[in-house]
Amino acid sequence: MAVVVNKPIPEFEALATGGLKVSNQTHLGQTIVLYFYPKDNTPGCTTEAMQFRDKYKDFVKAGAQVFGVSRDNMKSHDDFKTKLELPFELIADTEEKMCHMFGVVKNKIMYGKKVKGIERSTFLVGPDGVLKQEWRGLKVPGHVEDVLKAVKALKKAA
Repeated sequence: MAVVVNKPIPEFEALATGGLKVSNQTHLGQTIVLYFYPKDNTPGCTTEAMQFRDKYKDFVKAGAQVFGVSRDNMKSHDDFKTKLELPFELIADTEEKMCHMFGVVKNKIMYGKKVKGIERSTFLVGPDGVLKQEWRGLKVPGHVEDVLKAVKALKKAA
Protein backbone atom coordinates (compact mmCIF):
# COMPACT_ATOMS: atom_id res chain seq x y z
CA MET A 1 0.00 0.00 0.00
CA ALA A 2 1.41 3.38 -0.98
CA VAL A 3 1.41 6.57 1.05
CA VAL A 4 -0.94 9.39 0.10
CA VAL A 5 -0.90 12.97 1.38
CA ASN A 6 -3.77 13.67 3.83
CA LYS A 7 -4.25 9.93 4.52
CA PRO A 8 -2.92 7.88 7.45
CA ILE A 9 0.38 6.17 6.68
CA PRO A 10 0.08 2.37 6.33
CA GLU A 11 1.23 0.03 9.08
CA PHE A 12 4.95 -0.62 9.24
CA GLU A 13 7.52 -1.74 11.75
CA ALA A 14 11.28 -1.23 11.50
CA LEU A 15 14.42 -1.33 13.60
CA ALA A 16 16.52 1.77 14.14
CA THR A 17 19.86 2.53 15.73
CA GLY A 18 19.84 2.64 19.52
CA GLY A 19 17.79 -0.59 19.56
CA LEU A 20 14.65 1.42 18.83
CA LYS A 21 11.60 -0.19 17.23
CA VAL A 22 9.73 2.30 15.04
CA SER A 23 6.22 1.77 13.67
CA ASN A 24 3.25 3.77 12.49
CA GLN A 25 1.93 3.46 16.09
CA THR A 26 5.03 4.15 18.24
CA HIS A 27 5.07 7.88 17.62
CA LEU A 28 1.39 8.80 17.50
CA GLY A 29 1.00 12.18 19.18
CA GLN A 30 4.33 13.34 17.75
CA THR A 31 5.21 14.90 14.42
CA ILE A 32 7.60 12.66 12.50
CA VAL A 33 10.06 13.56 9.75
CA LEU A 34 11.15 10.51 7.74
CA TYR A 35 13.92 11.31 5.31
CA PHE A 36 14.94 8.61 2.86
CA TYR A 37 18.44 8.76 1.45
CA PRO A 38 20.45 6.54 -0.91
CA LYS A 39 23.50 5.45 1.13
CA ASP A 40 25.51 6.07 4.30
CA ASN A 41 28.86 7.86 3.85
CA THR A 42 28.19 9.26 0.37
CA PRO A 43 28.69 13.01 -0.21
CA GLY A 44 25.05 14.12 -0.66
CA CYS A 45 23.76 11.87 2.12
CA THR A 46 26.47 13.05 4.51
CA THR A 47 25.61 16.69 3.77
CA GLU A 48 21.89 16.04 4.25
CA ALA A 49 22.45 14.16 7.54
CA MET A 50 24.66 16.99 8.86
CA GLN A 51 22.03 19.58 7.96
CA PHE A 52 19.33 17.63 9.81
CA ARG A 53 21.82 17.26 12.70
CA ASP A 54 22.55 20.99 12.79
CA LYS A 55 18.83 21.88 12.86
CA TYR A 56 17.81 18.96 15.12
CA LYS A 57 17.18 21.13 18.21
CA ASP A 58 14.86 23.33 16.12
CA PHE A 59 12.91 20.25 14.99
CA VAL A 60 12.58 19.01 18.58
CA LYS A 61 11.51 22.48 19.73
CA ALA A 62 8.83 22.43 17.02
CA GLY A 63 7.64 19.05 18.35
CA ALA A 64 9.12 16.75 15.68
CA GLN A 65 11.17 13.56 15.76
CA VAL A 66 13.58 13.01 12.85
CA PHE A 67 14.49 9.61 11.39
CA GLY A 68 16.83 8.89 8.50
CA VAL A 69 15.94 5.81 6.42
CA SER A 70 18.09 3.87 3.97
CA ARG A 71 18.75 0.31 2.86
CA ASP A 72 22.06 0.18 4.76
CA ASN A 73 22.44 -2.34 7.58
CA MET A 74 22.57 -1.50 11.29
CA LYS A 75 26.38 -1.64 11.51
CA SER A 76 26.71 0.85 8.65
CA HIS A 77 24.10 3.09 10.32
CA ASP A 78 25.80 2.88 13.73
CA ASP A 79 29.15 3.87 12.17
CA PHE A 80 27.58 6.70 10.14
CA LYS A 81 25.68 8.00 13.17
CA THR A 82 28.80 7.92 15.39
CA LYS A 83 31.04 9.50 12.73
CA LEU A 84 28.67 12.44 12.17
CA GLU A 85 27.47 12.63 15.81
CA LEU A 86 23.85 12.41 14.69
CA PRO A 87 21.38 13.08 17.54
CA PHE A 88 18.56 11.19 15.78
CA GLU A 89 18.12 7.52 14.93
CA LEU A 90 18.60 5.86 11.54
CA ILE A 91 16.21 3.15 10.34
CA ALA A 92 17.77 0.13 8.62
CA ASP A 93 15.32 -0.80 5.86
CA THR A 94 17.47 -3.64 4.52
CA GLU A 95 14.46 -5.46 3.01
CA GLU A 96 13.17 -2.22 1.39
CA LYS A 97 9.71 -2.60 2.97
CA MET A 98 9.46 1.08 3.95
CA CYS A 99 11.20 2.19 0.74
CA HIS A 100 8.55 0.42 -1.36
CA MET A 101 5.68 1.57 0.89
CA PHE A 102 6.77 5.20 0.50
CA GLY A 103 7.49 4.68 -3.22
CA VAL A 104 11.11 5.85 -3.13
CA VAL A 105 12.74 2.95 -4.99
CA LYS A 106 13.42 4.19 -8.52
CA ASN A 107 15.34 3.03 -11.56
CA LYS A 108 18.45 5.13 -11.93
CA ILE A 109 21.28 5.17 -14.42
CA MET A 110 24.71 4.86 -12.79
CA TYR A 111 27.80 4.63 -14.98
CA GLY A 112 25.57 3.75 -17.92
CA LYS A 113 23.83 0.86 -16.12
CA LYS A 114 20.26 0.70 -14.89
CA VAL A 115 20.15 0.18 -11.14
CA LYS A 116 17.45 0.39 -8.52
CA GLY A 117 18.20 3.15 -6.06
CA ILE A 118 16.57 5.30 -3.42
CA GLU A 119 15.21 8.63 -4.61
CA ARG A 120 16.07 11.23 -1.97
CA SER A 121 12.67 12.02 -0.40
CA THR A 122 11.24 13.36 2.86
CA PHE A 123 7.84 12.75 4.44
CA LEU A 124 6.17 14.77 7.18
CA VAL A 125 3.74 12.76 9.31
CA GLY A 126 1.45 14.61 11.72
CA PRO A 127 0.76 13.63 15.35
CA ASP A 128 -2.44 11.95 14.08
CA GLY A 129 -0.43 9.53 11.89
CA VAL A 130 -1.55 11.28 8.70
CA LEU A 131 0.95 12.15 5.95
CA LYS A 132 0.92 15.96 5.83
CA GLN A 133 3.53 16.70 3.18
CA GLU A 134 6.08 15.01 0.94
CA TRP A 135 9.17 16.13 -0.93
CA ARG A 136 10.34 13.77 -3.68
CA GLY A 137 13.42 13.76 -5.89
CA LEU A 138 14.77 16.68 -3.94
CA LYS A 139 18.11 18.47 -3.92
CA VAL A 140 19.93 18.83 -0.59
CA PRO A 141 20.62 22.61 -0.48
CA GLY A 142 17.83 24.43 1.37
CA HIS A 143 15.76 21.29 1.85
CA VAL A 144 16.12 20.93 5.63
CA GLU A 145 14.98 24.55 6.09
CA ASP A 146 11.89 23.84 3.96
CA VAL A 147 11.02 20.81 6.10
CA LEU A 148 11.55 22.78 9.32
CA LYS A 149 9.22 25.55 8.06
CA ALA A 150 6.54 22.92 7.33
CA VAL A 151 6.98 21.39 10.82
CA LYS A 152 6.62 24.82 12.46
CA ALA A 153 3.53 25.58 10.35
CA LEU A 154 2.01 22.24 11.40
CA LYS A 155 2.65 23.03 15.07
CA LYS A 156 1.01 26.46 14.69
CA ALA A 157 -2.04 24.92 13.03
CA ALA A 158 -2.46 22.38 15.85
